[in-house]
Amino acid sequence: INAEYGFLVLLLSDAHVPHRAAVIPAKFKKLLVPGKISHILSPGNLVCKDVFDYLKTIANDVHVTKGEFDENTTYPDTKVVKIGNFRIGLAHGHQVVPWGDKGALALLQRQLDCDILVTGHTHQFEAFEIDRKFFINPGSVTGAYGGLVAEATPTFVLMDVQATKVISYVYQLKDGVDGEVAVDKIEYTRPEEGEETAATTAE
Repeated sequence: INAEYGFLVLLLSDAHVPHRAAVIPAKFKKLLVPGKISHILSPGNLVCKDVFDYLKTIANDVHVTKGEFDENTTYPDTKVVKIGNFRIGLAHGHQVVPWGDKGALALLQRQLDCDILVTGHTHQFEAFEIDRKFFINPGSVTGAYGGLVAEATPTFVLMDVQATKVISYVYQLKDGVDGEVAVDKIEYTRPEEGEETAATTAE
């Protein structure tokens, strides 16, 4: 896809190359062409430097937080990146207890003071809203085992970040690396400041 009005952002996590997967699926690589994606956000567990170097060939602006298996120990535990009008928080998620717990993720979102929180670790794609904030987990790009699953569906997300809206395109290989790529779409609209205050007051 092309971002018509904003920035195209790749969300990609939990590759676990080379220990749990050899490579990023070829069918995904064919879609991730240089020159279209503005930013790459990864919650972590890319593991080896080769994956980071590959991401740098797709876009110059790459942000990674530290998973518990990443060889690069200099990645930060959390990070907030401003893209357009959105503050996007990033954390791997192994620090969130229980893993993937919505209440714990909401607490982390408030601590980072972000509109969107991107986490990984569970190896399962998930997207939801809490208190008008958007939470998204792009799953494992290689379908590596771990997190909360013995077998995972390979997934990644492309976000089209517009002025007040984010459209997330979820790419999945539902039948494994040899399957066809399926795409789903999810939209999130950030509330206006007045709306947000009203919602908080109503609670």
